[in-house]
Amino acid sequence: MAKKAANNSKASKLLAGGNPQIAKGYGAEPVEAYLAAMPGWKQEIGRRLDALITATVPNVRKAVKWNSPLYGADDDSWFLGFHCLTKYVKVAFFRGALLRPLPPGKSKQAEVRYLDIYEGPFDEEQFVEWVRQASEIEGVRM
Repeated sequence: MAKKAANNSKASKLLAGGNPQIAKGYGAEPVEAYLAAMPGWKQEIGRRLDALITATVPNVRKAVKWNSPLYGADDDSWFLGFHCLTKYVKVAFFRGALLRPLPPGKSKQAEVRYLDIYEGPFDEEQFVEWVRQASEIEGVRM
């Protein structure tokens, strides 16, 4: 059974580092609210990430939890999320240690790997390949 999306009609607040505060919710609506609230150039990056993920994994599930959009196979199993920080957008591959080549950013959690995207172009081809690989691995339950 699909969980209900949260009502995100209120203006969102930006948290430390410029990350939008968006109510927890499932589906495209809360993710769209998050994307719309991303500040400045980060909004273009967020929309591009969302478009690439959706094109690569057509039946992807979407949610916002912990003020971050998540992407996965179902409402509780996620392979990727991202978050706004002051100078970049941090993409988390939750089972990133299994991806090849490894995403560059290490985590305190052994399985997690990060990709930090700064203003300007990024390697979309490599990102899409990581998304493809990540979507084929069992997601993390959250």
